[in-house]
Amino acid sequence: MLLQSIARQRKVRYFAYIGAVVLFTLFTILSARITIPLPFTPVPVTMQVLAVLLAGLVLGARGGALSQLLYLAAIAGGLPVDAYGRGAAALSGPTAGYLIGFVAGAFVTGWVAAQLSTSRTGRFIAALAGLAAIYLCGVTWLAFVMGSLEAAVLGGLVPFLGVDLLKAFLAASVAEGGRWLLRA
Repeated sequence: MLLQSIARQRKVRYFAYIGAVVLFTLFTILSARITIPLPFTPVPVTMQVLAVLLAGLVLGARGGALSQLLYLAAIAGGLPVDAYGRGAAALSGPTAGYLIGFVAGAFVTGWVAAQLSTSRTGRFIAALAGLAAIYLCGVTWLAFVMGSLEAAVLGGLVPFLGVDLLKAFLAASVAEGGRWLLRA
């Protein structure tokens, strides 16, 4: 009887965890709808960075990365769920590095958060590490597309630093509530 109860509880936790991964995939998709194109760069301002950082902070390294891999799979499958609705074409366009960086960003955020304390400061540092991973992938690919690292930094990093730092702070501030909901 006790073993059956434990097995049932594990199954419920497993399905809740998978559900949370899918919810973060959907959150990333919805956050792509909040897009502000900038006239001087092919990279728009979106709310996706917030979704990615929260995925890592709430789900951990593997779950956060898995949610973003599902997002990439949806794009690769042709669904128009990226910021500009291009579907699979987005994976070869100027923002492809950022999309791939979402997987790395969620993983790094979750991994660093697991190494640090669960304080807001620790979560903020983890979010900054995830942001650095996103920028590393995104700017590297953008430099390849634009033919210049300087142009990529000026068009794909500098204009976004302030708003992305704000997203990192917001993610660090609300992530503990998300973790609490996942445990409940």
